[in-house]
Amino acid sequence: MAQNVTETLAQAPLPDVDSIVILNSILILLLAYLAARAMTSMLVWFSERAYEHRITIKMAIPLLKFALYGLALYYILGSILQLSTVELVAFSGLAGAAIGFGLKDLIAEIIGGLVIVLEKPYQVGDEVEVGKYYGEITDIGPRSTKLVTPDDNLVTVSNQMILSDAVANSNAGRPEMMVVIDLFIDSSSDAPRAMELLKEALFTSRYVYISKDRPAKVLLKDFPFYRRLRAKAYVYDLRREFDFESDVTKRAWEVFEKEGIRPPQMDVANFSLRQDNQE
Repeated sequence: MAQNVTETLAQAPLPDVDSIVILNSILILLLAYLAARAMTSMLVWFSERAYEHRITIKMAIPLLKFALYGLALYYILGSILQLSTVELVAFSGLAGAAIGFGLKDLIAEIIGGLVIVLEKPYQVGDEVEVGKYYGEITDIGPRSTKLVTPDDNLVTVSNQMILSDAVANSNAGRPEMMVVIDLFIDSSSDAPRAMELLKEALFTSRYVYISKDRPAKVLLKDFPFYRRLRAKAYVYDLRREFDFESDVTKRAWEVFEKEGIRPPQMDVANFSLRQDNQE
């Protein structure tokens, strides 16, 4: 079998590659790139106006890119280079040799991109943590994934990370996302009353999303020098995560002050809060 393949590669007459062929190939790839950019912009524009289906529409972006680049490569090999079946086998052999000699990282990135598209550990529009990076996925390309962090930094992550690193997905393709808000009060404060006030601030926030499948709750935990109130609820749009957290925190502390509910004493709280954050 190996001998037959070797003979096929040796006998396959590869086409002459002149400047016209190279320019045509570059032109096809450029057109595929421009078409992918245009279609991506159009889908993003449309998704922002069809809010309920925003993430579903953005899911089509990586599939579209892979399809356009695949068609461009197929056209170059079949129409411009005019490779026959035998020549395609020869090209595959040469491509395999090139991969073995130095394109392993590139192929790993492309395979990682295919895994992302097929298995969907995350999608465009999801809020995820990949490695040490956290943010909203804005683009999934053949080689890399782009996400925007809460500090508005654009981070490009190699797709091959998906083959080795864990991915934490906060919303799994849905526009709403759970947000956890921690408030700390002095151990002598009225904890039941504080829970009621925090729940009221939570339920009346303009950013909250509550349904049968997306409940909201407030939990209490005692520590040696303070108490922790933990509010858990869904924000209606993951892009409003920090607006939601700030809104609930601000309004809760306003009513806490009126009710005499105090924060922990600073002389004992700093050490305890550090312990809590390490849990």
